[in-house]
This record gives sequence, C-alpha cells and structure tokens, in this order.
Amino acid sequence: MSIDARMAELGITLPEAAAPVAAYVPVVITGNMAFVSGQISFVDGVLVKGKLGEDVSLEQGILAAQGCGLMILAQLKAALGSLDRVERVIKLGAFVNSADGFTDQPKVANGASELMVAVFGEAGRHTRAAVSANSLPLGVAVEVDAVVALRPA
Repeated sequence: MSIDARMAELGITLPEAAAPVAAYVPVVITGNMAFVSGQISFVDGVLVKGKLGEDVSLEQGILAAQGCGLMILAQLKAALGSLDRVERVIKLGAFVNSADGFTDQPKVANGASELMVAVFGEAGRHTRAAVSANSLPLGVAVEVDAVVALRPA
C-alpha cells in the first residue's frame, strides 16, 4: 500500500509545506538521508503558542506535536515528490516550551512519534530526544525536527 493510500485510510490530510521563517531550508537531502529542519506547532493552520504546564494542556501539547509531525511529512513530500521514498524514520528531536516543573516532554513528543508509526508502520519507529525549552520561535509550544533514510529515487 502506498503511503498516500495509508494516510487516506487513516483520514490524514497533509498541510501545505510552510516556507522557512528565517535563513535556512526546510529539507536537506544528501545521499540516502533527508534532514528536516525544526517544524513548529500548527494545528488546523493556527500556531499553537504557549508553555506546557502553564497555559497549554498536555492534550493540546500532544496535538501540537502531531501538527509538527504532519508538517515534517508535508516538507518531505514537497522535497521528495512522494513519501514512498521514505525507507525509515531515523530520529525525531522534540523541543517542548515548558514551564518550570513540567516533566511530561516525552508524552508531548509522542504526538509526533505515534504519527510516524501510524503512517510508516515499523519503518516509522525511531530514536528520539524530547527536551524542555524555556522558549521557542514565535512563542510556539512545540518544535520537532527529523532525520530520515531514503530509498533511491
């Protein structure tokens, strides 16, 4: 089954790949690897802003991380032409805008991690870092980057 068919079966629609907001590119492909710049938390086209443990709930944070994951997929599809070129998700790095004392960064990051497994199956299982940040660009709640292995074009 193609990845597009799997996403349709799951009811997943990708957003438009967002343009960079600073001096970087969204995806760099070298050899059989794709490096995806940090994608910030959009849900239904709206930035999710704030701090987990203060004005953003755990559930909102999980959805925000899922939104980051959807944008990672959108960026990959824009760069590759097809998500069927993804051989394996190698690593996700999740940054969570956290209030002092908030320690559920791994639960927040699961929003992106579980999306990758749902879309790619076993090939979506990856290594991960889930860390706290005192603040993130534009005041967003979550940012996630990715390293992905590719099949030959």
